[in-house]
Amino acid sequence: MASTTDAAAAFARLVELVRVLREPGGCPWDREQTLQTLRPFVLEETYEVLEALDRDDRHALREEIGDFIFEGILLAQLCTESGDFTVADSLHAIADKLVRRHPHVFGPSEGGADGPPGPSTPDEVVERWEALKTREKGSTGEQRTALGGVPKVLPALLRTHEIGIRASAVGFDWERAADVVAKIEEEVGELREWVGHGAAGNGERAEEEMGDLLFAIANLSRKLGIEPESALRKANDKFTRRFSTMESRLRAAGRPLSQCSLQEMEDEWARVKQAEPGAPDGRASGSAAVP
Repeated sequence: MASTTDAAAAFARLVELVRVLREPGGCPWDREQTLQTLRPFVLEETYEVLEALDRDDRHALREEIGDFIFEGILLAQLCTESGDFTVADSLHAIADKLVRRHPHVFGPSEGGADGPPGPSTPDEVVERWEALKTREKGSTGEQRTALGGVPKVLPALLRTHEIGIRASAVGFDWERAADVVAKIEEEVGELREWVGHGAAGNGERAEEEMGDLLFAIANLSRKLGIEPESALRKANDKFTRRFSTMESRLRAAGRPLSQCSLQEMEDEWARVKQAEPGAPDGRASGSAAVP
């Protein structure tokens, strides 16, 4: 209980500090912000939280969560000043939503609904959550579609992941991960055919085929329980690390990349991979274009 009390006091302190920053005589930078000017900062803080999670850096995560919460409070303070709502309204809204959408934990509540026995698996929880959201929208007269709540501003891979989750929640999904692999092979075949016939001359169709392939790959990731945005960030980091090491080693040998042949870079890339902890015995195989 003490930790809850401490959190409440710390939150109240931050809300008060933000209010003071926005007052006349407060911080000129904070005072000039608008909902739109804060948008890039919200996005930046989101990615910094994700980066700390990817590194499993708990010290950085503690600070980044604070920065992220600050952006939310600052947004709410602007809306308080315009008379739209307060940060307390936002907190009450999410708390009420959590209770309403977790009847299997908190029991039926006002605005909630009795139903079958509570879900016992995460997938069942998602299905129940989607059903409750649909029921809530229906009670307000608002027409809700299965994919209507997926933000278009999400990064494309993450949006694909969320679209797949929403579609799966209503039963529109491949039965097995192997079925998605078959779909990927089908899309690769179609793309290979277009490349073989000079797809560069039909950029729009090639783009469509590439999009279909990426969509299928992202859905395979979902079926395997892997968040594709995170997986791709890690692959980017791995490629960057190996490429930078390759470049440094070649430069130290008097061979800047601009003077190296592709084969020289391939060979050095293989040596970099082989030198990493856990690398198998023998020469690493694969193109330098593949991490």
